[in-house]
Amino acid sequence: MGSPEVHLYPMTLADLDGVMVVERLSFLTPWSRDAFAEELLQTFTVYVVARAGQHVVGYGGMHVVFDEAHVTNVAVHPDWRGQGLGERIMRRLIHLAAARGAHRMTLEVRASNEPAKRLYAKLGFVTGPGAVRRGYYTDTGEDAIVMWKEPLVEQQATGGPA
Repeated sequence: MGSPEVHLYPMTLADLDGVMVVERLSFLTPWSRDAFAEELLQTFTVYVVARAGQHVVGYGGMHVVFDEAHVTNVAVHPDWRGQGLGERIMRRLIHLAAARGAHRMTLEVRASNEPAKRLYAKLGFVTGPGAVRRGYYTDTGEDAIVMWKEPLVEQQATGGPA
């Protein structure tokens, strides 16, 4: 029997136990459960979860303010990486940002995170002059690369309702 099919849904408070598992496995300095709960209360935030059956296997979120979206976090459970799930989550966020009226999207990515930088470039994100935030990641002092996608175009979203 194969792996369960993965679908994307709007994140709810009921998802936070699973989100925290993925968060702790993905980041040296994970967000707290309270931070995610607070994010879900905001009208300008959009968060999605990827579920395989009842298990959260990934998530992503962003702030959408006026015509700009800022990706806050994207993570995929280590057992589910390399299967295109991060790309599906990002495509859903791009679609939802455009649907909310955003014309451009930005994010920061660790300078050393080559797989993520390749994914973002594949999705049309670019870097420009001054696109480095020195020492941005306080856990390691690593630089962040700032990437932009403009204009946002609606992209085919897959994976169920969100």
